[in-house]
Amino acid sequence: MRLFLLTCLTMVAFASNSILNRFAVDSGSIDPGSFAIVRVLAGAVTLVLLVLLRRGQMEFFSGRRLTGGGALSLYLVGFSLAYLTLDAGVGALILFGVVQMTMFAVTALTGTPPTARQLTGAGVAFAGLAWVLWPSEGALVDLSGAALMTAAGVGWGFYTLVGRQERDALSGTAANFVVALPLTLACILVISDVWTLSAKGIALAILSGAVTSGLGYALWYRVLPHLAAAVAGTVQLSVPIIALLSGALLLGEALSFDLLLGAMLVLGGIALASTKPKR
Repeated sequence: MRLFLLTCLTMVAFASNSILNRFAVDSGSIDPGSFAIVRVLAGAVTLVLLVLLRRGQMEFFSGRRLTGGGALSLYLVGFSLAYLTLDAGVGALILFGVVQMTMFAVTALTGTPPTARQLTGAGVAFAGLAWVLWPSEGALVDLSGAALMTAAGVGWGFYTLVGRQERDALSGTAANFVVALPLTLACILVISDVWTLSAKGIALAILSGAVTSGLGYALWYRVLPHLAAAVAGTVQLSVPIIALLSGALLLGEALSFDLLLGAMLVLGGIALASTKPKR
């Protein structure tokens, strides 16, 4: 039950990131690149301070750290810039579809392939997500945006897989953010040429970076060693559904029958993938 509650709290944090990002960027308070930079900076500062307060240690030059920090930066940059040309629904489908495929492929190649039950559960959950987010007829998908979101999905998949071997969740996450900061900054400065900053946008980015990203990702690294890789990939399909339901409750967005049906499919698929059959 404790693992279940912590996993649910982590998914809520991930969904909150989407809501904060959408609210800040869509309102014109901040541009996506600046949001990503402030987000990772706030996360790095918050996590490093927490590690120092408890007199912990951080490593920055190991292979796991470079992979984790690089994967986190790839996710942040790809995610932020992809939504300049992608609809939210299409972006979520690409992101979480690629995350699943990345994690399933890597675990299969390393000798721990997902079971038939886990694959079935993942398929049901993704079908529910597609039911809710599938683009309308005639909708065109921007190829550059799709490529950026694909890169983000690969980055987050590897970031999740690296976290399953993390010995200290807080210190590892803090070091990842520190490593990701200069990489993210350099990429955004090269790629983005539109800058919009306001006090409101910066405040939302700080909240996202310090709380729902920094502490949320540390909590994710805390629960990952206790989840099978296939289950970790599947439970994340709940994030867009949580974000949509939260948007309906907090922002007054439409709550449709399709959303409720899709949510039930996603939850059913997650339950199927994360439980073992009774003998």
